[in-house]
Amino acid sequence: MLLSMKTTPSQKLLTIGALSRLTGASVRSIRHYDENGLLASVRASNGYRMFPERAATQVKQIQRMIATGFTIEDIRGFPDCMLLIEGARSCDQITQVQRERLEAIDRQIADLEKRRARLIKTLREGAVPPID
Repeated sequence: MLLSMKTTPSQKLLTIGALSRLTGASVRSIRHYDENGLLASVRASNGYRMFPERAATQVKQIQRMIATGFTIEDIRGFPDCMLLIEGARSCDQITQVQRERLEAIDRQIADLEKRRARLIKTLREGAVPPID
């Protein structure tokens, strides 16, 4: 998914700093999202990146998706509906991807629990137990 930016003369554009202050995302993160096609920007005559107001919603959605374990690469493959509406419900097109992400997290938790149990046993017994 590569978002395009169509601006109209009445549309307010934000600098990257203003977008950062509005969303709480770092300038570096916003630049990274833009470079990966998750946001659309234009260059002002001074060379600065300018973003449409809707980019604030997009940045917040990207942050939410990252917080649930999705990567930039994952998000780039999501349909636009996931980025354009703040607090948007999950699109049907990504339900399977979300389920797969949840299964991966569950596997990681199970692995960490096994490691934790082995470490506790090691501390109690003073020796590394055999691998199960």
